[in-house]
Amino acid sequence: MIKINKLSKSYQQRGQVLDNLDLEIKESCSLAITGPSGSGKTTLLNIIGMLTVPDKGEVFFNGEDITKLDADRAAYYRSRKIGFIFQDHLLLPHLTIYENILLPLLANKESNNSKNEASKYALTLMERTGIVEIKNKFPWQVSGGEAQRATLVRALINKPELLLADEPTGSLDEDNAMLMANILVDLNKELGTTLIVVTHSENLASKMQKKMHIEKGVLVPSA
Repeated sequence: MIKINKLSKSYQQRGQVLDNLDLEIKESCSLAITGPSGSGKTTLLNIIGMLTVPDKGEVFFNGEDITKLDADRAAYYRSRKIGFIFQDHLLLPHLTIYENILLPLLANKESNNSKNEASKYALTLMERTGIVEIKNKFPWQVSGGEAQRATLVRALINKPELLLADEPTGSLDEDNAMLMANILVDLNKELGTTLIVVTHSENLASKMQKKMHIEKGVLVPSA
């Protein structure tokens, strides 16, 4: 599904972050990327998600080089084919959990039939992740673990082919981190959504099918 060739990225203050990096990710695979802070983990994830532009290199998504997409086509890919989870849940405080989850449907201007189907799917995912009972609460009324699970459901609402998770358990306590990790693994298997996780957590990384470690711009397999 993803093939990266000779990818490089540098910043004026940080210098070289990614150095001629190569990577292949098969469809439905789960991959953990570990490494020290500032090693380029998030930069790599953001390039795959088309939130950051590389200095050079190619990133193929199902055979199409997404580094060459114009703004409209890139926006389509992000909204239809890729789901994002960040360390901070980024839920809008004035919307209920359920309304937050359905937000991507508004951005994509779905038909009423599609919205109805997606609404049913949202409730199914909420039941699966144990948050259906809080659907009418606001983000400030739920726990951090519940908010993060809501973010996961929101990322999956459009049935993306690829899910990118940047430190999804980083802000959670041990019990909620374990729960989130297990849900990610289970949904990867059940839905077949390709999963790339950037994490400092060895526990989360160990649950992925494949592990890579990045340091000084170089990506290598991890035991």
